Formats: sequence, structure tokens, C-alpha cells
Amino acid sequence: MTNKFRYFIANWKMYGNLNSLKSINNVIKFTKSNSKKRFKLIYCPPYTLLSAFCAKLQKSSISVGAQNCHEKNEHGAFTGSVNAQMIKNLGVKYVILGHSENRINGDTDDIINKKIKSALNQKLTVIFCIGETLYQRNNKGTNKIIKKQIIKGLKGLKKNSKIIIAYEPVWSIGTGIIPKNYELEKNIKFINSIILKNTKLKKFRILYGGSVNPKNIENLNTISMIDGYLIGGASQDPKKLIDIIKKSYN
Repeated sequence: MTNKFRYFIANWKMYGNLNSLKSINNVIKFTKSNSKKRFKLIYCPPYTLLSAFCAKLQKSSISVGAQNCHEKNEHGAFTGSVNAQMIKNLGVKYVILGHSENRINGDTDDIINKKIKSALNQKLTVIFCIGETLYQRNNKGTNKIIKKQIIKGLKGLKKNSKIIIAYEPVWSIGTGIIPKNYELEKNIKFINSIILKNTKLKKFRILYGGSVNPKNIENLNTISMIDGYLIGGASQDPKKLIDIIKKSYN
């Protein structure tokens, strides 16, 4: 367990400004002094900070990801939108797509599929979010919604597509409540089986997201099928983020 390769993705959501760059200095030092540990750290700040993050992290092992992108690969009259080509041009290597907060705001499975294909066309690695609401969970609809999100979201992808799956139960995001171990294990096994049976993907990682923090990370690390974490609020605090990574390799 202690030598397992893991992803740690820091999703800053709609937080941060240029002064926030100072907060990652200690994280950069930590990654340099722990270079022998097998992990990949990716910061996903708002669009307004992508360029600054790329510049600051250029000589480090930390990568930068965007939190979303438009489905159109070409430029066009889409006021307020940013596409994969534009974020790639900044030096961004990853992009989060299908996050529940964007699904709520209108991203359908079909739109997400188009976004994924556009991002892959630009050779970005996609962090594809899936997960059920509390209503769906309580009505035994978890498998049904996850299967639908996977099949429609990953439709038409090639076997070598660069995809990281992030399982984020919507009811866990920002609530401090995480699934029981047996439930997480069952859902991750199901996700793995659906991808293998219904898509061409052969190589992919499955991460967990939803209220990940220094207090619950050691328990989460006992689930061998988890390949890393999509971290929200705790990732904005450098001490908490470092603590999460440290506790993953005790």
C-alpha cells in the first residue's frame, strides 16, 4: 500500500487570486523533497489562474489542469467560453469534465462526451467525473446512473484514450460525509466492470472524490482499488494537502 502510485488532484473551484500563488510554495518544496514517493499532484485552479500556475510550476513535478472546457474544438462566437485548444496553449495538461456542479448547470452526458473528445483531440488527459445524488442512492439507483454516465460519456473513445475516472458521490461533496468502505469498494468494482464491458478503454485509473481530508484519508487508503483522490476544499490549504499526501504513504 505504501508504494502505490496515486494521483492527488486539487480542484480549487471558484476560489483563488494571484495572491493565492504564494500558498503553493510549501507544496512545491514538499514535492521536491519527496520526489521518490510515487504520486502525481495536479492543481486545477480557475481559468483566471491557469497561466500563472503554469508559469510557477513549470520547473516542478506538479502539473496544471483546467476545471472544464467548451465542447467546440474550434474558435467561435461563444461568449464567456474557453475550449480545449485555448487551455492547451497555456501549458495545461489535464481537464476535469463531467463534474456534478457542471452537470447541474446543464452539462448533459452527450455534451460531456463531446467535451471529452475535444480535450483528447488536444492531447489533454481527461479527469472524468461520475457519481450519484442522494436521492438516486436512497432509491437504489446508483448503478443505473453510473452505468449511464459511463456509457454515454465515454462513447466512441479509442482504447488508448487518456482517461482518469473520478467517482464523486454528489451527496458527499462538501458535506464531510463519505461512503462506508464496503459501499465504496462495491461501487468502484462496478465502475471498473462497466468500463471494461462497455468501452474500448483498457488502461485507466479510478479516483475517489468527495470530502477528502486529513482526517479520513488513512481510512480511504485502505481501499486498494482507489488510485488517488480529487480533493476540493482541503486542497486550498497547503498544510492539509501536504498532510493528505503524507498520510497516504505512512
